[in-house]
Order: sequence, then C-alpha cells, then structure tokens
Amino acid sequence: MIPGGQPNMQQLLQQAQKMQQDLAAAQQELAETPVEGSAGGGLVKATVTGSGELTGLVIDPKAVDTDSAEETAETIADLVLAAVRDANASAQQLQQQKLGPLAEGLGGGGIPGLPF
Repeated sequence: MIPGGQPNMQQLLQQAQKMQQDLAAAQQELAETPVEGSAGGGLVKATVTGSGELTGLVIDPKAVDTDSAEETAETIADLVLAAVRDANASAQQLQQQKLGPLAEGLGGGGIPGLPF
C-alpha cells in the first residue's frame, strides 16, 4: 500500500496478471490430462480430458451378446453412458483440485463457467 491506505495499483495489476497466467496454465494442464471412467466391471472404459472432452472409448468384446443384438445394443449404450458419466465425475474432481485454489485466491469461487 502507498501512504494514505490506498492499494498500490501496479502491485494489484501484477497480482491479477499472475493469477490469470496461473489459471490459464491450470486450464491447459486440464485439457491435456486424461481421466478414465468405467462401467460394467470394466467392460466399457471411457477416457476424457480433465476439461471433459471425450477422447477414447473401449468396449470389451465380452459385452457383446451375439444372440440378442437389440438387448446388446441397449446394454452397451447404458454402459457407455455410465462410463462417460464416471469419467466426467473424475474430471470434475480434477478441476476442483486444480482450479479450486485459484478460485479461492480470486475471492472464494464463483468464476463463471467453472463448476464450483
């Protein structure tokens, strides 16, 4: 602070700029970090980035029942949804870990576009 109790604007601007750089770095790290989710005891595995983008999907051949194509299709669809939801839940936890401390530094959260 400068005399008279006023904050040093240059110092505030530098702090804001550093926080912005830290946030951008954390978001880039999230975009590059793979997170996996699974369903059906591992029959279906989904991989998303820490920012929630689906990047991979693996379906074990054991999930396919050749006797009932319709039932198999429904089961696989359910397993895919569950695996993607599981992966996205893990991605949200990762976001909270990476971005939560930065949000607190900005006044306790409430950053538009972030899930916390």
